Amino acid sequence: MEQRVLGRTGRRVGVVGLGAWQLGADWGEVPEQEALATLAAAADAGMTFIDTADVYGDGTSERLVGRFLKSRPGHGITVATKMGRRMPQEPGNYTLANFRAWTDRSRANLGVDVLDLVQLHCPPTAVYSSGEVFDALDTLVAEQRIAAYGVSVETRAEALTAIARPGVASVQIILNMLRLGPLAEVLPAAREAGVGVIARVPLASGLLSGRYDENTTFAANDHRTFNRHGEAFDVGETFSGVEFSTGLAAVRRLAPLVPDGATMAQFALRWIIDQPGVSVVIPGARNPEQARSNAAAADLAPLAERHLEAVREVYEELLAPQVADRW
Repeated sequence: MEQRVLGRTGRRVGVVGLGAWQLGADWGEVPEQEALATLAAAADAGMTFIDTADVYGDGTSERLVGRFLKSRPGHGITVATKMGRRMPQEPGNYTLANFRAWTDRSRANLGVDVLDLVQLHCPPTAVYSSGEVFDALDTLVAEQRIAAYGVSVETRAEALTAIARPGVASVQIILNMLRLGPLAEVLPAAREAGVGVIARVPLASGLLSGRYDENTTFAANDHRTFNRHGEAFDVGETFSGVEFSTGLAAVRRLAPLVPDGATMAQFALRWIIDQPGVSVVIPGARNPEQARSNAAAADLAPLAERHLEAVREVYEELLAPQVADRW
């Protein structure tokens, strides 16, 4: 698999990684052995980057990743975790004392002495402008609790504020064929600053898999049921903030563009890989087959200009009115 440098971490990672939210919570039930098999399939397919968070199943995802890593000595995998969502979302909670406690818990969950990359997990907007917060993160690096830090953001403005910070190694942002907002400013700014870009929600919560229609239903404990209108967290995390029927219409417009021999999901992932400045894209997977299929997107040839133009046209016509001004 093609390798790219993950920003200021200096680490090389495969262009397709694994998002491990599904293995912890909020996507319906994933049995433990299935989760471990999914991690194994991802690694065997060439994925060398795993993204998790302390809040995914209140540590379940981290612990599963830790168990897997222990079974693979010399694995060469970079693990990014996130912190900050296990407490009320108030800027005053983003303190050095809390950071030490949160990272110590993640270190124990993952079974490591030093965390490869820790990201602030979509904190309140005011946090990005706090010098004290970033001083505290620098202290964690100095104390060798973490090797590097980054941010996971909701908005383009938050991303640009973070990129300007000299210690920020990476920015994680929603980027997919239904959410083109980061292309104009965020990706160029990150590239100029040497900051890595981790593209999350690449399949728009599965919409871009092409498997859903108006009759599709999801489990009660799946965020695609309980967060459709932002009831639990930012609505942009569910279907990328796109109204479900509009997303279906967009996917139907895009489906004829899928290259021969590829799936709709692989086409969507390849589109992200082709965007200048993207370090790694992190689709989730609930089973080994999905992990292997996602990894295969890296083997597709770069998309033609006509594909890129068609994606832009669909976005401008159907999606920009819903999402362009919000994220």
